[in-house]
Amino acid sequence: MTSTAGPAPIIVSALFGAADFAFFDGLRRDHFPPERNVIAAHLTLFHHLAPELAAELKRRLAFETRGVAAPPARVIGLINLGRGVAFRIDSPELAAIRARLADAFAGMLTPQDRAGWRPHVTVQNKVSPVEAKALQARLEAGFAPRPVAIAGLASWWYRGGPWEPLSKQMFTA
Repeated sequence: MTSTAGPAPIIVSALFGAADFAFFDGLRRDHFPPERNVIAAHLTLFHHLAPELAAELKRRLAFETRGVAAPPARVIGLINLGRGVAFRIDSPELAAIRARLADAFAGMLTPQDRAGWRPHVTVQNKVSPVEAKALQARLEAGFAPRPVAIAGLASWWYRGGPWEPLSKQMFTA
């Protein structure tokens, strides 16, 4: 059960353009176990920032996006997650933004967020390895690297269920 009371960890994600969001989220709805699919398709930059960073994080996300062109990005392949499948995303400019944020919050990062960043969009998880391999094979059959639109950056409160919006900052078109 989700609660809106009290402090909660903060998640930071990149926001996709409408067409790319529809593509990834459609695959996620089709292939993620419905009882576990409580959030839309997303590209996580940080999994757990301390709630006391909320104001500073909003300021830094606004600085990174205000008047700034959207960073170019590409879908470059698929990742076998063992019990799921994800699309690998490549964007040196988005990686540079994440690195600046990681430097700013270095002393407060969890081990997961310090361990390095593998940008991806999970479209299936928590299934059998056989089911995951089958989906990966189907997706690879029609896959070609292509651009993907990164429209903005968002932060979210994590309270155990669907993410609650904290802030959203958009890049210039």
